[in-house]
Amino acid sequence: MQFKLLIGTNNDGKVKEYSRLLSDLPIVFTTPQQERIISEPNETGATFSENALIKAEYYACKTGLPTLADDSGLEVDALEGAPGIYSARYAGVAAPDNENNDLLLSNLSDTPWKSRMARFSCVIALAISGHEPELFEGTCDGYIAREIKGANGFGYDPLFYFPALGKTFGEIDSDSKDAVSHRGIATNKLFKRLRWLLI
Repeated sequence: MQFKLLIGTNNDGKVKEYSRLLSDLPIVFTTPQQERIISEPNETGATFSENALIKAEYYACKTGLPTLADDSGLEVDALEGAPGIYSARYAGVAAPDNENNDLLLSNLSDTPWKSRMARFSCVIALAISGHEPELFEGTCDGYIAREIKGANGFGYDPLFYFPALGKTFGEIDSDSKDAVSHRGIATNKLFKRLRWLLI
């Protein structure tokens, strides 16, 4: 059995990660762009879970397709959890990764290493017609580096230092990141659920 699954995002980095993480399932992946959907939902939720559900249900309603969508971000202890749900637009709407990273570094410029603790959080929502939406969560703890290191990944990956590997997410390969990242952990839970649904 094979079915079409919409990855409800216009973020190319996320599309690549989900396509890779779910590649062992008999699924054909599609995106809003491929389905000719140019509108986007308003992310009015106050939590990652609420925004993930908004996006998944929006694209599922638009297309009638099984849809996954996530809301994820970086929560920095010294900044009282910021940027949080505003991670993708920390430096402004449609701000590129480098501007978000620069602002984060600036806001932590006087923060000592022991206080630069942070975590990546990810909540994936799965919306399928005839089923109640489901949520899958993952978190990953680390520190914010003092400078950008590595060119892999996207978003805040080059600033997120993962102690167990002694490197930032920007310095490690995809397989290593998938095994420990917030999105990898959440997607592993989603993978098991999709595999059960496909039986």
